[in-house]
Amino acid sequence: MYEIDFVEFPSGSAADSSRFFEKAFGWTATAYGPTYSDVQSGGVVSFGFQQDTGQQTVAPLVTIRTEDLERARDSVEAAGGVVTVEPFSFPGGRRFHFREPGGAELAVWTPDS
Repeated sequence: MYEIDFVEFPSGSAADSSRFFEKAFGWTATAYGPTYSDVQSGGVVSFGFQQDTGQQTVAPLVTIRTEDLERARDSVEAAGGVVTVEPFSFPGGRRFHFREPGGAELAVWTPDS
């Protein structure tokens, strides 16, 4: 069996990135020296491929599932994240994209009811 169980992001500051995810989503980060940290509790459920060049990101886009998109956006911004793509609908749900303080772009989505 093969499964993705780890995702690594480049970051301008591993410490700032770790603090952001702790504050925004309550995930636990462990520093392994001054330039690397590991974040637990994220969970990887599935992954996909985006062919639409108008929606492709430069790096892989990791999405975080939530039940409350507006609350997640508030949390992201309160933790120092910057929304890069406003919330939009797509087949199956709604999502927005954000950049965390270390520079990685991610998305938060919620499924349709």
